[in-house]
Amino acid sequence: MASPSPFAHKKQQLYLVLSGIFIVNALLAEIIGVKIFSVDALLGLPGNLTAGVLIWPVVFITTDIINEYFGRQGVLRVSFLTVGLILYAFLVILATTKLPPAQFWLDVNKVDAEGQPFNIEFAYQSIFRQGLGIITGSIVAFLVGQVLDATVFQALRRMTGSRLIWLRATGSTLVSQLVDSFVVLFVAFYLFGNWSFEQVLSVANTNYWYKFAAAILLTPVLYLAHYLIDRYLGQEDTVELQQEAAANVSV
Repeated sequence: MASPSPFAHKKQQLYLVLSGIFIVNALLAEIIGVKIFSVDALLGLPGNLTAGVLIWPVVFITTDIINEYFGRQGVLRVSFLTVGLILYAFLVILATTKLPPAQFWLDVNKVDAEGQPFNIEFAYQSIFRQGLGIITGSIVAFLVGQVLDATVFQALRRMTGSRLIWLRATGSTLVSQLVDSFVVLFVAFYLFGNWSFEQVLSVANTNYWYKFAAAILLTPVLYLAHYLIDRYLGQEDTVELQQEAAANVSV
């Protein structure tokens, strides 16, 4: 059996690394997304954010890089894989919430750090079962957002060619996250939770403007990533891979 060419090997390694970064951060964002924190208490700015949005910019930057080098099909392939892995993770988490707690575990955790009564089993159930509502909304929003991001990115790429990386990356992110920021909260906390519609709109608005600012501020990181990848691949292989991506045949 012939060994893969150096180009094919680099291509596979690059997709593997980018996919790993994408999947880990997407899964982490789902798990920590159950917490809503006060931006006012943290930074003195108005609004509240889900903790998941803190690392979500890593996901959409990685999405844009995968789109640049592996095309729309490369983005959708890793997106569908991520959805499957997130579903698996939350099925495992759901199963653990059904396990009967050990009595000694309840006993040694029956008071908190301030000496107040504390039910660790109730806390565990509350945190992780809340995540099950979020997973429903986020999977819908994630798939819609990823399809939009990949489609808008390629549309802008056809218009700009290899120029204006920032435009297609930022433009596709701003369109996709406008949908994602609202849908995930509406499904997770309005349909399956106890939020009012006004609360959904308020947090979605803050989430979106955070993602908007992050997309702009992280543009230098996007260019740095392109520089490092282009050096890793070499000029000829970079051009070939980007041509394949434009034709959606690179993976």
